[in-house]
Amino acid sequence: MSWTTARELKQQVVRLWERGDLLRSEITGESRFPLKLALTIPTSAELTERFDAVRVWIAGLTALPHTRIEWREINHRVQGTQRLPQSIWVDCLEDALLWIGRRAEAARFEELASLTRSTHAALLAWLAKRPFQALELVEVWPQLLEVVIWMQQHPHPGIYLRQVNITGVHSKFIEAHRSVLAEWFDLVLPASAIAAEHTGIRQFAPRYGFLDKPTRIRLRVLDPQIRWISGSPCPDITLDANSFAHLNPPLRRVFITENETNFLAFPQASEAIVIFGAGYGWEALSRATWLHRCDLSYWGDIDTHGFAILDQLRRHFPHTKSLLMDRSTLMAHLTSWGSEPDPITHDLPNLTKIEGALYDELRDNRIRTHLRLEQEMINYSLVEAAIADETDPGSKKAMFGASTSTPWNFG
Repeated sequence: MSWTTARELKQQVVRLWERGDLLRSEITGESRFPLKLALTIPTSAELTERFDAVRVWIAGLTALPHTRIEWREINHRVQGTQRLPQSIWVDCLEDALLWIGRRAEAARFEELASLTRSTHAALLAWLAKRPFQALELVEVWPQLLEVVIWMQQHPHPGIYLRQVNITGVHSKFIEAHRSVLAEWFDLVLPASAIAAEHTGIRQFAPRYGFLDKPTRIRLRVLDPQIRWISGSPCPDITLDANSFAHLNPPLRRVFITENETNFLAFPQASEAIVIFGAGYGWEALSRATWLHRCDLSYWGDIDTHGFAILDQLRRHFPHTKSLLMDRSTLMAHLTSWGSEPDPITHDLPNLTKIEGALYDELRDNRIRTHLRLEQEMINYSLVEAAIADETDPGSKKAMFGASTSTPWNFG
């Protein structure tokens, strides 16, 4: 049967609800009512051939609540004068909501809209865009508005979220609703109170002027002569990025590795440290300008992402050298090859010619599809030899033979 059923008519209104149109009209003032529903009716032939089915169909339509039927009379050659539905209307929003059982939700939305309109009219645009998300937040809506009020009174506050003093609101509440609050802050705060260079939920704090957890940089001293902690040669140290940036250490070499086991087992080297490259971006390291006077070596996986990380690091430190990320190392470990789950293919302009050639082989799958050699698979004797190549013979002798110590200088 091609005629529009009572269920299909109701579904037309349900779709308006699911798109948010019925709630959105509370904000925009644009009404769809009276609303004419799409209706397909029986043909003259069907009226003759399926007269009983047509009567059942009409009975179903006349039983529909909250609708109005416009009729037309037809003079049928067999059945005589008959009355058929010509169109079906929903006259008002109230009727539509009652028909689909959404009056309670709409009432709650009306309350949210009224409260928001009286205090933060700028947020009405958000309400119109995300009406169902607003309904999910109905229980915490007043507290969210309190946070917005506080933020308007304290733009770029320069404190931790834990220090925000709002009755009934704690830091975990703000953290749990950062995505919503970020959209609201962008609507109500002046541009001068927003650090637009910080984007994404993870940069909520710096974007709106809160203090954030300091980025931590983990390092190991590789030279026993360098004594920062008394009685602890070659310590494993973690510093915040700001403290790391203000170091003035007696170093010539800095190694960076992405694997924690390699970091812990890294061979000793004179006037050197190794940095664990996990858990922070290169922006944290970039503030340490003293790294520009050190020989900087990066050791990552031999795969497309390893070279992409190297490329990114060179944006901040162009003098960075790669370590054990060459074709000979790759071919020496055939039995340890693995598969890279999600390789990249875009160009990496900061690679050397030799590095770029190997990267091209990897991204174009010329050696093997999605080829990857993880750094921890490399024979340790090759690691020791590579580090020895970075250290001149004189420094190796001093590394194991000297008894003097050099303090770290934070000046």
